[in-house]
Amino acid sequence: MATEIEHKYIVTSDEYRTGSIEQQRYIQGYLTTSKECVVRVRIAGERAVLTIKGENRGASRQEYEVDITIDMAQSMLHHMSITPIIDKTRYIYPYRGHRWEIDCFHGDNEGLVIAEIELQSEDVEYELPPFVGKNVTGIARYYNSNLAQRPFKQWSIEEQCGVD
Repeated sequence: MATEIEHKYIVTSDEYRTGSIEQQRYIQGYLTTSKECVVRVRIAGERAVLTIKGENRGASRQEYEVDITIDMAQSMLHHMSITPIIDKTRYIYPYRGHRWEIDCFHGDNEGLVIAEIELQSEDVEYELPPFVGKNVTGIARYYNSNLAQRPFKQWSIEEQCGVD
């Protein structure tokens, strides 16, 4: 059984861009978005993936990924996605022995930038990069599946500033 342990933070500056070692455009849509199970189709460059994620339990949840063909992914996104498409650029930023992924959203989520770190266990200690602000782990509106349904541009000013 695969477990994803992930922490999310609001990004407070574009300092991550100068230290990033790679960037990749992501296009993704959702086939289901229930609380218990999210099924996502994603295209990133020449790779397409079908991902199934279970219900969040704090910073952890079950996750399974299967590679699929680009043609299959494009067909699923076009014919089966129940949400609008999420479009983002992901930057990879190494910091103090960890890999940070910074998602810079486009389209209806323009202006939202989130940093994520995936860990091997919940007790792993890590330091925050200087551009990382408020921890939003577990706040549902920041999940990509929810951003597809209620994008950043629809949030109140308070929500956009990180107020819960």
